[in-house]
Amino acid sequence: MAMTLRLTEEQDRALSMLAAAQGSSKHEAVVRAIVTAAARMLDDAEIAALARDEVAGFAAVEARIRRSRS
Repeated sequence: MAMTLRLTEEQDRALSMLAAAQGSSKHEAVVRAIVTAAARMLDDAEIAALARDEVAGFAAVEARIRRSRS
């Protein structure tokens, strides 16, 4: 499936640096970034759901973890 990606100059520079660091094309760098982000989000969601079921008071811990990641 074809898709046009519109980037600012700064975003394009960041993508170029990412592709160079990976030794890949910009297209491959975008695909890898999408797959990595999706996998991370899905893993985080599954772990958070398990923790909510198992640990009382998880909301406060989860909030601290999320703050530390930003």
